Amino acid sequence: MILPIIMAGGSGTRLWPLSRGNYPKQFLKLSGDLTMLQQTITRLEGLPHEPAMFICNEEHRFIAAEQIRQANVSHSGILLEPVGRNTAPAIALAALKAIENGDDPLLLVLAADHVIEDVAAFQKSILIARAHAEKGNLVTFGIVANKPETGYGYIKRGKAQNDGFIVDSFVEKPDLETAQQYIDSGQYYWNSGMFLFKASKYLQELKEFRPDILSVCEKAIKVQSSDMDFMRIDEGAFIECPDESIDYAVMEQTNDAIVIPMDAKWNDIGGFSALWEVSPKDNNGNAFTGDVKSVNTKNSLVFSEDKLVTTVGIEDLVIINTKDTVLVAKKSESQLVKSIVSQLKEEQRSEVTFHREVYRPWGKYDSVDSGKRFQVKRITVKPGAKLSVQMHHHRSEHWIVVSGTAKVQIDDTEKFITENESVYIPITAIHALENPGKVDLELIEVQSGSYLGEDDIVRFEDRYGRLEN
Repeated sequence: MILPIIMAGGSGTRLWPLSRGNYPKQFLKLSGDLTMLQQTITRLEGLPHEPAMFICNEEHRFIAAEQIRQANVSHSGILLEPVGRNTAPAIALAALKAIENGDDPLLLVLAADHVIEDVAAFQKSILIARAHAEKGNLVTFGIVANKPETGYGYIKRGKAQNDGFIVDSFVEKPDLETAQQYIDSGQYYWNSGMFLFKASKYLQELKEFRPDILSVCEKAIKVQSSDMDFMRIDEGAFIECPDESIDYAVMEQTNDAIVIPMDAKWNDIGGFSALWEVSPKDNNGNAFTGDVKSVNTKNSLVFSEDKLVTTVGIEDLVIINTKDTVLVAKKSESQLVKSIVSQLKEEQRSEVTFHREVYRPWGKYDSVDSGKRFQVKRITVKPGAKLSVQMHHHRSEHWIVVSGTAKVQIDDTEKFITENESVYIPITAIHALENPGKVDLELIEVQSGSYLGEDDIVRFEDRYGRLEN
């Protein structure tokens, strides 16, 4: 039995401003009509496997749940990490959860932010790996390298063993000259970060090499709670867990590591150069998304979210336009965008974490305009969804319906308002907004008051489990 473990954490800072703290790259549509998470789910179709288990951060839980729902697949639950502690603890939690009922499945550990164009080759490698994993080996998948790449770690293969190789060693990201030597030797693969092994075997190896990690994870998972599709663990226990990758904690220590070559047109979209590589291009090597017009432009990546972007006489550039930011970079130096992110973090800029458009379990809102004592938002509420019953101490609100029908509660009264109608919510009024219809509810919200922060919300009822304890 194969149990896919899809890890949907991570921040994707090298793809800022597309990828941000509250909406990182695994939830974006970067190559095709599906998000990267949804692509990870669909490439499992045809493999013999149990419904997947997902691991994500607490703050991303509703985004992950909605995208899984849109993929129309059953799953084994969404395990929430209260804090990020890298891959070794995350996989330990999944393994402990998987054996709770006495089962011992093969865990197929996948990252939710990879592009794999040749799904048949991907699945073939997994089926080859299954025989090794059933014998008690810890299998990793080595990507057949087609060029010297300094952004990936490498795996050096050792003695051949039944369509795979004993792992000789794991190697850190090399410089360009060393990477070229690796490629020329034919003995090295890119480290994909994908694995297949028995749940019990992983826990056994973790107990031997990093008992401190295992001990904390065992304590954390003893105290579980659940709501809807989410599984929570003891935050107080887990926060003490060391931050460690599976490579350092187990794979570089064990004597039972096997690498299976995978030649499946894999890419982890680690930056804008990688995104350009996997994107469809015109005859001049340009990858354009959105409203873009160009003259004498070559080998460039241009993304426009909400306005016309024009280019003249440029080459090898990355231009990213979102509703609130613009990035211009040399394609060859686009990895350095993480330095911009570091600067913004130091200045505590909201653009590091938030897009102008923010997703919520009930829908989304777009911050259209703001000033010293006002803020204007465009709010979209999904059919059947309801915002929490809440109150504000410092602001009043006007709601103007653009399309759809709103069911509005203000203190002890309820009313329905429809297109081109409005309602006023006084300061301290207990209120709620619901979409009783079959289509999206669109409205404009105008906030006015002395303080307009999102933390000026006192919730009394919430169907999404967001009440303060």
